[in-house]
Amino acid sequence: MKSDGAMTDRRRSLGRAGESLAVRELGRRGYRIVRRNWRCSVGEIDIVAEIDGVLVFVEVRTRRGDAHGTPQESITPAKQAKLIETALTYLQEHVIEERDWRIDVAAVELSERGELLGIDVIENAVEQSR
Repeated sequence: MKSDGAMTDRRRSLGRAGESLAVRELGRRGYRIVRRNWRCSVGEIDIVAEIDGVLVFVEVRTRRGDAHGTPQESITPAKQAKLIETALTYLQEHVIEERDWRIDVAAVELSERGELLGIDVIENAVEQSR
């Protein structure tokens, strides 16, 4: 039986791999990466990017296999609220006003052996009221 520490390390490693794949895919699509893994008291933003003058907060969700559902299914209403709150904190702390922004999700799917099956970048995946 694996310890909780080993599981956490495995999950963290999977997350890092997914983020690296997402960064590469975003770059291929024309996004300019501004920052990775920005943290505040509210939470963390995996990737802050920019495309066509729009500031984009990207949540990366990585899944290996389908035992726990799709990456998209893991974005619960509570997670959406936290993403919005974290994005608003970023905007406030960086004194960014009157700028278009959105929250995208990069859904990374890997096979059980860790091979990339696909990356789906969902624009405006989390709707916020302003």
